[in-house]
Amino acid sequence: MITKFVTVYPGHVDFPDHGQDATPANERRFSNEQLAQVFEKTETVAKAMDRLGYDTLWLAEHHFQHEGYEVIPNLLMAAVHLAHVTERLKIGCGFNITPMWHPLRLAEDYALADILTKGRTVFGVGRGYHTREVETFGSPLRDQNANRELFEEQVEIIFKAFRQERFSHQGKNYTLPPAVPYRGYTLRDLTLVPRPIHSLECWQPIVSASPRALDFMVRHDIKGAVGGGAATMAEGPIKAYQEAAHRAGKNWQLGENLAVGIFFHIAKTREEALRRIIPLYEEHVKMFAPLGFVPGLTPPQVEAVARRGGWASADVPSVEHFMRLGAWIAGTADDLVVHLKKLEERFPGMQHVNLSTPLTTPKATMLEQFQIVAEEVMPAFGVKR
Repeated sequence: MITKFVTVYPGHVDFPDHGQDATPANERRFSNEQLAQVFEKTETVAKAMDRLGYDTLWLAEHHFQHEGYEVIPNLLMAAVHLAHVTERLKIGCGFNITPMWHPLRLAEDYALADILTKGRTVFGVGRGYHTREVETFGSPLRDQNANRELFEEQVEIIFKAFRQERFSHQGKNYTLPPAVPYRGYTLRDLTLVPRPIHSLECWQPIVSASPRALDFMVRHDIKGAVGGGAATMAEGPIKAYQEAAHRAGKNWQLGENLAVGIFFHIAKTREEALRRIIPLYEEHVKMFAPLGFVPGLTPPQVEAVARRGGWASADVPSVEHFMRLGAWIAGTADDLVVHLKKLEERFPGMQHVNLSTPLTTPKATMLEQFQIVAEEVMPAFGVKR
């Protein structure tokens, strides 16, 4: 049963133009002053969501993005600030890209955020998908096996540090602590100072949905964030996550400990909603298609979206295609309620639904959309402001 409404805000600035006929993604460059405006925008969004009764605002860690799509580099610092200008809203780390951190520094920083925000910072881990980011920080990404091995070892270390008062670790990438002399003795173990005292809840994106990845998540009680594409609507990753839980002896319902993500736009008519979402969808594709995050696109179609216009001649899928798959919705508030009620029926264990405005949605439109959801959608699920 859906009881918690959340959103993901990757941290985009307000763009001067949108869509396939606008500035190509690789030609965008904003000034430092323009990029810094994202933090005022983030605070405004957080205050609105807090007032409107949302459960969690998820932010995304990214680096070096002068193009303006995702420009928040440190989620834990942002979470501490936002928790002090809101009253109830939780701030989710969606996600701390673990290969860009030393695992113990990430563990310490989260523990401090947990304490300072009185449990309103939600931990999240991810492997990363931008070579410019992960490889610049000295970790592998093009070598996916090395990336996964490093990520899994780092998460093992983090949870040891969280859950054990004294811990040590010996692995492929880390020996913790090093066997060095310290004040008259040789180090044998460490204690994380401080450790979290409110919450050890952790989330991770589900991308490949491989048995190895899902078994790892379930073993550590990591909850999963699932996109709303064709695989989701066919219950692929959701069913696979439940099966992983059953392999571990955990009798989780279908959808339990998962959040399904949907990009949405609401208007008084479906026609108006579709008209308004198209340029935002196209900007989303310009950003994510070259990174492999628009399912089904061929290499010629990916090349086409990097250019200005001409998508129809390359048969680039329209937003209506992804609306039919359930990943995007443009319509009235009643349309969205019906869509979510169907999800609720299919996935009875699911409590969280991630309703996100598309990447590059202007601040004023984001606030408008969140207000509509709070007033016309959330009450249908018993969620009160």
